[in-house]
Amino acid sequence: MRLMKNPEERRNEILDEAEILFVTKGYNKATIMDILQACEIAKGTFYYYFQSKEEVMHAIVMRFIMNGEAAARRVVADPELSAHEKIFRIIMTQNQPDDRKLGVIEQLHSVQNVEMHQKSLVETVIRLSPILANVVEQGIQEGVFHTPAPQESIEFLLVSSQFLLDQGIFQWEEEEFQKKVRAFSHIMERVLGAEQGSFAYVTELYFPHQA
Repeated sequence: MRLMKNPEERRNEILDEAEILFVTKGYNKATIMDILQACEIAKGTFYYYFQSKEEVMHAIVMRFIMNGEAAARRVVADPELSAHEKIFRIIMTQNQPDDRKLGVIEQLHSVQNVEMHQKSLVETVIRLSPILANVVEQGIQEGVFHTPAPQESIEFLLVSSQFLLDQGIFQWEEEEFQKKVRAFSHIMERVLGAEQGSFAYVTELYFPHQA
């Protein structure tokens, strides 16, 4: 007798199995039939939750983004942390993906998935910018940041970091990448009106072996 599962559990099972397939077999090679066989479900069950393979991939990416958003919100909610401490922890959590997330990101870097990757970057900016803007406003109250536009400043910083520092897009040599990160730390200080050198920890997060 087939075990009946609640809709959320079944949906997550499909996403879990599809994620494994996309990483091991490759998103472009994996088929809906592969997903059906991995989950041991009928085609009708699949189409009850998703209309296409693309929709499955989008849901997988959104799950990672929402997990990152939730982690950032937990950091911001801690009243004991200063603005700089919150930014440090948020960057740290966002830039330490596990093997599963790295595998999915690698698939997004495929030429055929450029549009989907672009959408994921946009969604990340939309979801994280208000959270980080809240931290900037805290920093203004603490006297460590001085900017008249917290939200817009964060949006520009997020877009530049999400795009320019994406190694899958630009594939910088290590020395070039180090220069970009150092420049980004300096730009953060200027844009947010922070003390010179106060964002040095950003470089240390990317290159801990040099700290």
